[in-house]
Amino acid sequence: MLNEANPYGNWVIVASIIAVSLFFVTKYIPVKTKFEKRSGGALVAFAVALFTEMYGFPLTIYLLSSFFGIQIPLTHQYGHLFAYALTFLGIDVLYGWIIVMAISTTVIFIGLGLIVDGWRKVYHGGGELITSGIYEKVRHPQYLGIFIVMTGFLIQWPTLITLIMYPFLVVSYYKLAKREESDVLQIHREKYVEYMRKTPMFFPKILNRAR
Repeated sequence: MLNEANPYGNWVIVASIIAVSLFFVTKYIPVKTKFEKRSGGALVAFAVALFTEMYGFPLTIYLLSSFFGIQIPLTHQYGHLFAYALTFLGIDVLYGWIIVMAISTTVIFIGLGLIVDGWRKVYHGGGELITSGIYEKVRHPQYLGIFIVMTGFLIQWPTLITLIMYPFLVVSYYKLAKREESDVLQIHREKYVEYMRKTPMFFPKILNRAR
């Protein structure tokens, strides 16, 4: 249980969650090539920055207090900044926390599901081109899952560092996806060109009306 009187400085929790994040990244996200390792390393750095502030040192809260004079109580509920923002609408911080946690947890689990489902298809694919299952909906479900998970964590616990890192990570994985597609086109050109024509890169067609 967290001590609400002093919810930060829990470095054992920080180290444990970062270790779990590192295990998840290395198991379910491609980190074999130089470019995959670079993007994976940036993703781990995102997790380190996030959980260090969540359970270790609340840098964003201190900066907001110092530069903008916003007095945010140092409790874990108020650390969820969107829950704190809802108090200005007259919503009790406890109910705001419940709303934020319900939304963010749902988003995170959707993203994790995409990552694991995509990994499972590739793992059992035996090196063949995968175009069925979740890959029938989007060409890069694992990277889409990463975007969704990061979004979920930003809803749950936004920090200045992770907000800055977020667009760079999105661009990094977008470039990685384009590089991977270039490699695949050299092996399965006709088949993959047809696959690209029918299947969106990240967003299912129901959400991608422009295609």
